[in-house]
Amino acid sequence: MPNILVKIPQGSFPAEHRATLMRKLNDAAATAEQIPQDQNKRFFCWVVVDEVEPGSLTCGALDMTAQVLPCIAMIYVPAGVVDDAARASYAKLVHEAFVQALPATEKRQLATSVMLHDVIDGTWGANGAIWRLPELAKASGYAHLQALVAD
Repeated sequence: MPNILVKIPQGSFPAEHRATLMRKLNDAAATAEQIPQDQNKRFFCWVVVDEVEPGSLTCGALDMTAQVLPCIAMIYVPAGVVDDAARASYAKLVHEAFVQALPATEKRQLATSVMLHDVIDGTWGANGAIWRLPELAKASGYAHLQALVAD
C-alpha cells in the first residue's frame, strides 16, 4: 500500500513512457511489498509523477539536466511491511523501472534517487480514518503479513 511520489525533469518521459514508468513502479512495489496480482489489492498502490520545470531540479546547485537525467522516487510504506532485503530489492526494482521506461532516444545518463520512508503504525490516514498494519495487510494482501489479519 505504498504512495510513490516521483519527480522527473519536464518532458523527459513522453506520455507513453510515463505510462510505462507508472506501471513498472506499480509492479516494483507489488514485488517488494508482496502484494498479490489481484487488481483490488493493487488499487492501494498510488503513483504520482510530477514533472519539474527546467532549472528547478539541480545537482550540486547546478542545472545538470543537459548531461544527467535526475529522477527522484519517494516511497511511503507502512512500517513493518519491508525488511532490509526488501528495501534493497525495492531500490533496485525502482531504478530498473526508470531504465525500462526511458525513451530509446534518451542519451543523458540516468541518475535515480530512491527514498523509502516507513510510515509509523497508527499514522497512516485513509478516507478520514487511521489504518493500522492489520487493516493495511488485509486491504493490500501482503502475502507475508496475512497472519496479522483477523478473520
